[in-house]
Amino acid sequence: MSAAGDQDGAVDGKTGSLGMLGFPDPGPPLFSSLTEVRERLAAVGYLADDGIAGVVHLADRLAKPVLVEGPAGTGKTELAKSVARVTGSRLIRLQCYEGLDESKALYEWNYKKQLLRIQAQRVDEDGGGDKATTSWRDLEEDIFSEEFLLTRPLLEAIRSPDPVVLLVDEVDRVELETEALLLEVLSEYQVSIPELGTIRAKQIPLVFLTSNNTRELSEALKRRCLYLHLDYPSLERERDIVLARVPGVTEELADQIARIVRSLRTLELKKYPSVSETLDWARTLVVLGVESIDAEQAKATLHVLLKYRSDLERAAKELAVAGEDRA
Repeated sequence: MSAAGDQDGAVDGKTGSLGMLGFPDPGPPLFSSLTEVRERLAAVGYLADDGIAGVVHLADRLAKPVLVEGPAGTGKTELAKSVARVTGSRLIRLQCYEGLDESKALYEWNYKKQLLRIQAQRVDEDGGGDKATTSWRDLEEDIFSEEFLLTRPLLEAIRSPDPVVLLVDEVDRVELETEALLLEVLSEYQVSIPELGTIRAKQIPLVFLTSNNTRELSEALKRRCLYLHLDYPSLERERDIVLARVPGVTEELADQIARIVRSLRTLELKKYPSVSETLDWARTLVVLGVESIDAEQAKATLHVLLKYRSDLERAAKELAVAGEDRA
């Protein structure tokens, strides 16, 4: 029997039918209510509003992937990480980029190890060893077995016997061919490997796909997902995020930070400050011992928030004018 037939019931194909029949078991729900989603996420420092909590709750109950779109730095990736933490699930991350292919997303064979095995077999045959009568078919089944399979994030998530949160980060960076690969995985939670057969998931992972809207995703991919748009938070929510995530920050300072960042986002900038940059600025001010921000302190630390010279100059002028108005 080949290696495919020896697996633990997750594979069926040319070697027999040992796989699971039908759709994978979604398992017991991770959250009992929308309120529980908010409370448990807040416990790890992620402040979810009703929209975020509602989509996470539905994704858990319906066993559907979540497509999270929005500007960079608004908490899309952190949402998946936080859900993994509060549920005790293993986080498996596929970082997407232009040129990502099946060998990096799904699986590939360890060709160097396979070549060494073939060379070792030839040595045995030349020396008349015990393996001299091994046929090519036997050797083929040997080198295309579990021992030589290198699993990548998608296959790893499919095969995991434990609860998994699969994060497909920046999915809008991949080509349409890779999107088609994702469709097979997200449609039936199974992967076809010609040499081994079809590997079906034992349980459905909780999947988050993030997108910065650098290109339009296919309708087929969107149709399989719940949709969540994360924009920059309101002033009150951003203040609460700063208070929750930055040790040592005072309520007054957090309020000032949120108000200044919000005012900067009303300007015509090349890149608006993200929530993660807001937190970096807050940590910077705490380290510097700032208790109340004045125009000079803000100008001296703006490089933490803004990353283009033209943005820095425009923001500095705006802060100077605001300081004069308050005076």
